[in-house]
Amino acid sequence: MTLPYRDINVHVAADSYTFTSPSSPNAPGLIVDRPTGDVRLSEGTSYPSKRASKVSSVAGILGMIRLRLDKYVIVITKAQPIGRLKGHMVYKIISTDFLPMRERQIRDPDEDQFLSLLKTYIMTGPMYFSYSLDLTNSFQRQASMDSASPLWMRADDRFFWNKFVQTDLMNFRKMGSRSQQGSQPGADPYILPIIWGTLEIRPTTFKSTPLTIVLITRKSRYRAGTRYFTRGLDEDGHAANYNETEQVVVLNDTGSGLGGYAGSADMQSGKFGASEGREMQIMSYVQTRGSVPVYWAEINELKYTPRLQVRGIETAVPAAKKHFDEQIRIYGDNYLVNLVNQKGREKRVKEAYEQMVQMLVTSPSEKVNADAISDEKFHVIQPTSSQQEFDRLHYVYFDFHHETKGMQLHRAMMLVEKLHDALIAQQYFRGVDMPANGGLETRNFQTSVVRTNCMDSLDRTNVVQSMFARWTLDRIFTDLGLLQRGETFATADPAFEFLFRNIWADNADTVSKAYSGTGAMKTDLTRLGKRSRQGTLQDGNVAVSRYYLNNFKDGPRQDAYDLFLGAYEPSTANIGSSLIFADRRPILIQSIPYMLAFSVFLVLVGLFTKRSPDSAVLPTRLFILFWMAVAGWSLSFILKNGMLYVNWPKLNPRPWATEGYQETIGKVRKDKLIGSLVAKHERGLSTARYLNAEEGKKRIE
Repeated sequence: MTLPYRDINVHVAADSYTFTSPSSPNAPGLIVDRPTGDVRLSEGTSYPSKRASKVSSVAGILGMIRLRLDKYVIVITKAQPIGRLKGHMVYKIISTDFLPMRERQIRDPDEDQFLSLLKTYIMTGPMYFSYSLDLTNSFQRQASMDSASPLWMRADDRFFWNKFVQTDLMNFRKMGSRSQQGSQPGADPYILPIIWGTLEIRPTTFKSTPLTIVLITRKSRYRAGTRYFTRGLDEDGHAANYNETEQVVVLNDTGSGLGGYAGSADMQSGKFGASEGREMQIMSYVQTRGSVPVYWAEINELKYTPRLQVRGIETAVPAAKKHFDEQIRIYGDNYLVNLVNQKGREKRVKEAYEQMVQMLVTSPSEKVNADAISDEKFHVIQPTSSQQEFDRLHYVYFDFHHETKGMQLHRAMMLVEKLHDALIAQQYFRGVDMPANGGLETRNFQTSVVRTNCMDSLDRTNVVQSMFARWTLDRIFTDLGLLQRGETFATADPAFEFLFRNIWADNADTVSKAYSGTGAMKTDLTRLGKRSRQGTLQDGNVAVSRYYLNNFKDGPRQDAYDLFLGAYEPSTANIGSSLIFADRRPILIQSIPYMLAFSVFLVLVGLFTKRSPDSAVLPTRLFILFWMAVAGWSLSFILKNGMLYVNWPKLNPRPWATEGYQETIGKVRKDKLIGSLVAKHERGLSTARYLNAEEGKKRIE
């Protein structure tokens, strides 16, 4: 089994970067030639250390990325150990560095902006890796894999977060280069898979029984993005904000394990994982979350509630089939728990989801439950037969907001009761660690999955996922004999209950920050088990923060995702010089927020500046009234034409955003007060002249 190197030295020379492992002195080094960025393996063990101007140690190679002007090797300069899982150390990336192929003599604004996006939004994100354990796959999937193949070859394509930036290394490994043709297995130890999400490992006790509880959330690299710029499905069936969450209990875990690259003596002797003669057992339970699987969007216009757009259901059927084909193939039956509101603006999304399920399953059977609180407490759509693949979809709508109104969040447990029989049949994965045989021996399979969503698949979703996880954990402890039948861990061990609540609340915050930019709402329920006034106030603070971030900050964050994950490639994009991030709005449009700020400042000056006793009052009042009128007009203009002031993604413009912008700017051109000024500016920068200018620049280059 080939594992990634735990220790890598970087030899920096004028003509190359050479990566070597001190613990494997006989293995070939990886050479990245400068300035071409071509990859090759060193011949024998002759490293260019004498020519190296600098030698430094790194924790691993995150990948290689080509921006507009240059290619960079991204190295992990610092990694923090966060705990051992099944004896394997797991690390969180703390800091990274970009090694350029060229020494740049001039500053390029676009190149600097690309690097800034990656360093600000991606490199600071929650990324985890292990040198010896596959973090991208659930334990159930790991149990059926060939553990002899390299770690990166076993990685789940969806959660191999740095796969795009590892493309150069993977291609070299598979096909070689012009100078070294054919497969290059010597490159395997330099390819390190990373996941993005939550990874908490907590060694603890439950009723005096030592165990480790682990929570892993893996964010999909497909259709990754921000809250209002990435919704629903894409044409390949990838859902926005898709995450797989795995709750793991490890019994008889070991504190020792892979002490070095080759593993410990215990592992090699086959005794690895034994604790007082007992087998190490792994119990895991997997859930998924993802955006409502239809074509839909929410369009920012600076209003607190964005405009909702749901495209035709029929057009999304092929994408939904791709999505659920993959989900059923990987997880088996899918229980689709929908938590959006049944009334108001969310109703359209709810109905679109239900129409989609009805179109996918054979002879759908519907059942609606109502009570005094809600007209549609539950809405279940089940296939009446199992003639085809999509008859493994089971839709369950739960009116979360109505049922839990008035801080009655405990009523959400009704959903667990509704799915009781399905959860019993679903079971959970149980495996026994058998190092001598090369991995896990499966004793029990999880046969289906619960896929939960709300509008954002954040706050309500996390509350409900933690409830399913709680129910399953009670079942696991009961099966292990740690709980009596009917007993719960909440009452049996309050300290463990506190730990459980907090790791799920931390998970809520991590997933939410990646998508919305803030922590999650309703975490007081997850942490405390009830709604509190302080939690309600905190939710208000989160709502205001999300409004600001989603309108004014999420464009660059979306660009960073698209750049790192390969949805936008600067080297192949048809762009000119230093114009990608330029603000092309008319100057007058750009200036109105500054006019608003300036006029508010002058109003405050007029109100609070001391006047001499003999000065006239009327001029001051007229001054204040005039600037109040300017401020009022400026604010009204901004709110009325909000599409012009949202910070949109620049690299992959959203079609609906482009359409809305053009429609809004068209209205502004007809404005009686400033329309002529805006139109004059637009004529000065006509599309034809802009394209001609770009063509001229390309010829010069």
